Amino acid sequence: MTVPETLHRIPRRPWRWLPWLLLSQLAVVLAWWAWGWAIGLPLMVASHALFLVPVFLPNSRFYAPVLSHLPAPAEQVWLTIDDGPSEETPAVLDLLDRYQAKATFFMVGERAAARPERVRQVLARGHDLGNHSHRHPQTRFWRLGPAAMADEIAQCQQTLTGIAGTPPRWYRSVVGMTNPFVAPALKRWGLTRVGWSARGFDGVDCQPQAVVDRILAQLRPGAIVLLHEGAAHGHNLAIIEAVLQAIQARGLSAALPLRPLSGAHPPIAGGSSSPATPAPTTR
Repeated sequence: MTVPETLHRIPRRPWRWLPWLLLSQLAVVLAWWAWGWAIGLPLMVASHALFLVPVFLPNSRFYAPVLSHLPAPAEQVWLTIDDGPSEETPAVLDLLDRYQAKATFFMVGERAAARPERVRQVLARGHDLGNHSHRHPQTRFWRLGPAAMADEIAQCQQTLTGIAGTPPRWYRSVVGMTNPFVAPALKRWGLTRVGWSARGFDGVDCQPQAVVDRILAQLRPGAIVLLHEGAAHGHNLAIIEAVLQAIQARGLSAALPLRPLSGAHPPIAGGSSSPATPAPTTR
């Protein structure tokens, strides 16, 4: 089976924003020339904001397509767990088993390389992997240039593929930030960017009940739920269990979306082509 067409989010034209940037700056120059700084300066600020603000909007499609909810009407949600693997991974897997739930683990490449056995445990228990950058540069991810961004995504992809034997199909930006240089790397690796529709802010210091309340207010069929593991506050397991209980109480199921299976996947740099399942054909 192939993933439904509505789940395809691989960028087709990753540089589509560039002509609009050039045209906007030409318009600013012409306005400044014709009417002076009183008109030109506000236009310049507005034009820069137009291209900067989408970087910080997790579900913005300005620079790259994004899957922010499941389109199917079935009574299903998609659990996504970021920032692993960690010391908590086995306990998270036990919780998921207890509630007969499946999740996609968006992993950090360096952390996966340090704990490859945790990655294999995730797969052995029937869950899925996603690319969440190689080093998770949280404070500067938004401003990475083309080479650094390509390296973050490529190294994580290569690391996870080397451990799992098949390449991840999903990608999530660090803190949801997506600058102009994300889309070319996603196209290169055949990755679909995944956002979210239910978030509790459990990746930072938090009150567990407040986190759960925020998630439950957005928990409905088709929701993509953002969770974390291994945060320093130590509440992630309690939060995950509360969400699993709510999913069960509402008659929903936590299942994985179908994986894309057609097309050709690019070879892993520095070696022969991966024996993995090829990536989807973008239409």
